[in-house]
Amino acid sequence: MPWRSLPGRIAEQAEVRPQAPALLWHADEVSYADLHRMAGAAAVRLADAGLPSAEPVAVVAKKSPQAIAVVLACLMLRQPVLLPSAELGAETLAALLDRCGARRLPDPAELTAGDGGFSVREDGDPDDVALLLTTSGSTGLPKVVPLTGGAVERFTDWAAGYFGIGPDSTVLNYAPLNFDLCLLDIWTTLSRGGCVTLIDQDLAANPAHLLAQFQARPVQVVQGVPMLYQLLAQAAEGDEGLRLDAVEHALLTGDAVSARGFEPLPALLPKAIFHNVYGCTETNDSFIHTIDPIDPMPYGTVPIGRPIDGVDALVLDEDGAELDGPGRGELVVSTPFQTAGYLDAELDRGVFSERADGRRYYRTGDLVRRHEDGVLTLEGRRDFVVKVRGVRINTAEVEAALRSHPAVTEAAVLAEPDELAGTRLHAVVQRAEGVKLNSLIIRQHAAGLLPRVAIPSTFELVDTPLPRTSTGKLDRKAVQRRTRQAQADHRPTTTATGG
Repeated sequence: MPWRSLPGRIAEQAEVRPQAPALLWHADEVSYADLHRMAGAAAVRLADAGLPSAEPVAVVAKKSPQAIAVVLACLMLRQPVLLPSAELGAETLAALLDRCGARRLPDPAELTAGDGGFSVREDGDPDDVALLLTTSGSTGLPKVVPLTGGAVERFTDWAAGYFGIGPDSTVLNYAPLNFDLCLLDIWTTLSRGGCVTLIDQDLAANPAHLLAQFQARPVQVVQGVPMLYQLLAQAAEGDEGLRLDAVEHALLTGDAVSARGFEPLPALLPKAIFHNVYGCTETNDSFIHTIDPIDPMPYGTVPIGRPIDGVDALVLDEDGAELDGPGRGELVVSTPFQTAGYLDAELDRGVFSERADGRRYYRTGDLVRRHEDGVLTLEGRRDFVVKVRGVRINTAEVEAALRSHPAVTEAAVLAEPDELAGTRLHAVVQRAEGVKLNSLIIRQHAAGLLPRVAIPSTFELVDTPLPRTSTGKLDRKAVQRRTRQAQADHRPTTTATGG
């Protein structure tokens, strides 16, 4: 097959089907002609700015049609585009841009205004970097994950074929623009001439807004973290007869869904095939499992299933030996659409490696159990990484951010179950002696260093030392026991809740 870049595919849609809807944003439709015009205007402005060839540029913006058009413009120019979270703290964002040598672009609304014509050239190399993703929810300096145009093409080929995404498809996009989930929601859909229903990032927790977008235009494919489906179920509680009959494929990803969380979904989406999709930013999707609505959790949890086409996966025991049959170990994967390694090659050590079969593998850090039938289920992490609303958060790094405040002596961050978000963070913070520190002050401090999702939901301020192990390390389990006992006893605490 000849090389067909993502912007080339979208330009073809704009030429052949100019008035077809590309994006639905609130109540407004953006046609392929409109999207290509905005992208062309941005491309002309960027080209006139004389950007050095192949120099990364950064689109730091919340999701909108204009932001999508600017990303498309960068791809048209074959300019690698960095997509950091728009909610990164100012210090972290500055350090990230410096690390990548990326120039931050102006506001998308400014770049896309007016008319502009720019022809997509298809003389690029599929091995050239197209996107610079960042590790989902990294709470220190995010790792940068370069993704080539060829990897994007291979992924969109798989996703479009597996879920039947074409010109008649409408796909709901719930994730922020910087998430790797957008490779399916946005870029696969646009490359195949479908329509993307965009959920406003600022209204993503509003059940009424979500339901209105489903009702504005029938959606055939929806992908999201369990929280999306819980919010939809909440929106439907007042209308027992509500059914979203148009949905053909419902993808759950980013976090484990509870039995209680899944229970209302088959009635709400009666014609949907439910899929549990597993993947990492470094590899993109690698496992998929079709959920049986009658028995969704045959092993006590929803399986991640089996490798998708072209993916090879290994389960390694504690000694690094490959398990041939049932057992528990770390999941290691190799996919056709993965990155070759981090932007900072020093970070590849111990994470990426080539094995005897010549393929390059990624150590996920996830512990899995392979059952007798070959199906895998997740059992935890090798480190302190947890998922909050589908975003990987390293609790040790959150603790470090809290400890950097001069009035904080020690901090422990606990991952607590939450019916809506799956997991929420609770911080126990020891104040330095004689200082005045409240939850508002420490929350504001955290907001300057962490993305919003990594800021603990609740803070418990204490004046006594936190428990430690016999080796002097922070004893997080003891902190958790003490916190839960205080809650059980209904003792007054200095806990403060925030969004």
